[in-house]
Amino acid sequence: MSINDTSATVPAAALRRELLRLARVEEDRAAVEAAKVPYWASCPPTIQARRTAAAILRADADTYLTA
Repeated sequence: MSINDTSATVPAAALRRELLRLARVEEDRAAVEAAKVPYWASCPPTIQARRTAAAILRADADTYLTA
């Protein structure tokens, strides 16, 4: 491994951690919002949007696994 490989790995790992943190935030916000919705009511689109955003953030984070 060259010194350039190491210098590229550290920022990639930090970026991956931040993407995963943001995904957790979106999932948590979706859960809080969903808890306020009665079981007979339809799910607001914002909940699905947050869950989708979290999935996209996790997928983006996974691209840094090989970095």
